[in-house]
Amino acid sequence: MGFIKRIKEEIAVIRQRDPAIHSAMEVFLYPSFKVMLHYRIAHKLYLKKHYFLARWVSQRGVRKTGIEIHPGAEIGKGFFIDHGNGVIIGETTMIGDNVTLYQGVTLGGTGKEQGKRHPTVGNNVMISAGAKVLGSFTIGDNSKIGAGSVVLEEVPPNSTVVGVPGRVVKRDNHALPQEELDQVNLPDPVKEDLSSLHHANAELTNRIIDLERELRVLKKQEKSDIGG
Repeated sequence: MGFIKRIKEEIAVIRQRDPAIHSAMEVFLYPSFKVMLHYRIAHKLYLKKHYFLARWVSQRGVRKTGIEIHPGAEIGKGFFIDHGNGVIIGETTMIGDNVTLYQGVTLGGTGKEQGKRHPTVGNNVMISAGAKVLGSFTIGDNSKIGAGSVVLEEVPPNSTVVGVPGRVVKRDNHALPQEELDQVNLPDPVKEDLSSLHHANAELTNRIIDLERELRVLKKQEKSDIGG
């Protein structure tokens, strides 16, 4: 893809996903746009094994935006970082198409792995603010990671993850368009567990009441039989 076409694509993605952008000119001030320009240049240098120059370009992008993308990371089309300050993307990270990250997201390693040590993120994935995805595993297509979650193991496609450590709540197996990917409408597994416990407790309470009632009836029958 040519340089001009790539810029037009970046502008279109940002305008589509951020309602705060009112004109194409504003996009040029946007951190996501700036850092992706630096990343594309740094990535080309990295592939040509100009590692120092690649990191130099990359670090200039970090200083300007607060977003750190290692030049070795592989990023697909339609990538978008909303706000973005504090986002970190590690060297062996692989990101598919139409992925959205929010501020404070880390796609990192555990510090104990060699070779491929960062996550692989599928297509149409949203990772909410402050989420940490650590390790060499895959986040399946059409999945959502809730804000503040810490994900340490593989996520199946079409899933939602929330909590620390992250817990998977499976969803219907269908692709989720970007307009349905938001940080608010997420399931709460703790609330669901409490609701299940409350329901089970209510059933046990009702069963005990029934047993006590049956016991009283039996006692009355025994007294009646003895009296007769």
